[in-house]
Amino acid sequence: QVQLVESGGGLVQAGGSLRLSCAASGRPFSTYAVGWFRQAPAKEREFVAAIARSESLTDYANSVKGRFTISRDTAKNTVYLQMNNLKPEDTAVYYCAANPDGRYYYTRATSYDYWGQGTQVTVSS
Repeated sequence: QVQLVESGGGLVQAGGSLRLSCAASGRPFSTYAVGWFRQAPAKEREFVAAIARSESLTDYANSVKGRFTISRDTAKNTVYLQMNNLKPEDTAVYYCAANPDGRYYYTRATSYDYWGQGTQVTVSS
């Protein structure tokens, strides 16, 4: 069992940046695949970014490519989502999720076994 806690959300103006953190406890996190998802009001949860246990294996939603970067710090048991050039349409609750099989990354929410509680990101125009 692994517990995930997101942090780093907040209110930012369009064009600004935020870095979200997903800290894991309970088990070593380095072998897990981790994904970031987001859910805006009245919308379905959508994939944002994912990373396998190898940092070279990553994937991004088209809407965030070139603006967001997912990375992991094994020593800190933490995965990050660096978000640059934020837009109002990025406003949502952001969730991180983990899958114990880190050989691959996963873009479907149903592929993940563990979820954090979410952190709110609000981008003003």
